[in-house]
Amino acid sequence: MDFNPEKEQAAIQNAVREFLAKEAKTLAREAEESEDGYSRELWQKMADLGWMGVSFPEEYGGSGGDFVDLILILEEMGKVLVPGPYIPAIICSGHAILKYGTEAQRREFIPKLTKGSLVAIPALIEPVADTIQVPIKEQVKAKDGSYILSGIRLFVPYANLAEWFIYRAISKKRNTLFMINAKSPRVSYSVFNTIASDKQCEVVLDKVRVEKLNMLGEEGDGEKIIREINEWGALAYCGFILGLLEQVLKMSVDYAKQRVQFEKPIGSFQVIQHQCADMATDIDEVKFLTYQAAWVLSKGLSATKEISMAKARASDACRRVSLLGVKIHGGLGIIIDQDMQLYFRRAKAAELAFGDGDFHREIVAQQLKI
Repeated sequence: MDFNPEKEQAAIQNAVREFLAKEAKTLAREAEESEDGYSRELWQKMADLGWMGVSFPEEYGGSGGDFVDLILILEEMGKVLVPGPYIPAIICSGHAILKYGTEAQRREFIPKLTKGSLVAIPALIEPVADTIQVPIKEQVKAKDGSYILSGIRLFVPYANLAEWFIYRAISKKRNTLFMINAKSPRVSYSVFNTIASDKQCEVVLDKVRVEKLNMLGEEGDGEKIIREINEWGALAYCGFILGLLEQVLKMSVDYAKQRVQFEKPIGSFQVIQHQCADMATDIDEVKFLTYQAAWVLSKGLSATKEISMAKARASDACRRVSLLGVKIHGGLGIIIDQDMQLYFRRAKAAELAFGDGDFHREIVAQQLKI
């Protein structure tokens, strides 16, 4: 079975790798201390190179690629921990609009997404009333041909950058998605302090009026669309995780060759060799499952089981591989000036994004009809 990219895909991946090595090698560390949490300059360069439109049709400013092409790019992005809303804005929101939006919505939003001039973010997770005090009552009220929406959504990535939200409106009957202008005066956000410093936010809507033409899909389609958004996001994170863990292994092997203990490189000790072997085994398993899921999805087939198998293994590997990387580096693995602690923290966030291992094992079990 050949997992090597085709000639054109390999050329794209090599170009991405060379660009990021030059432009983004230290960007993840710098972004942690910035207000935006990403580089606007890099974002625009990525758009100019066509990365935003790789999986969109040419008629909307894309290049007509598929999810395999996306994973090739995301794998390289993961190696240098490219910060920014690429996964939620381009992959999750962009593909939701492409598949479920009206033609007018597609023509309004997708060309701007591919040009890097617009950021649209899903706002889907409601607070659990038993665990948080909710100051805004959930409301979906039809009025004069439009809707009045109130509610709180948690863990909205890069809400600080968003021009638009794909907002999950929760009613007693069924859920519906709306395109919400993030700059509305009745929309606000606050940024959480997270382990990965990745701009997870709380978004609050307080009686926001939304026209019916801003509905995404049909009324009551919310759960179906969200299910697909979560699948696209989970698969995208598998690609990002793959690159992240490949870099953790590379750093660990390089360090094991250089670090001398008892007058020998620590890489000469069997325990270190076996730890690196375990890391490599985990990474190859993630790679196999991720590209298989991307291939299935790119063929227009249902990939629910394949995506959840990949994300379950990717989430588990995040925990195991990043921890072994820290152990091999010893004290240097947790020093703030070193890269390993940064990869470890980002791995923890990626492990949980769009569902951890147990969450996705439940989905695989359902697909097996157990």
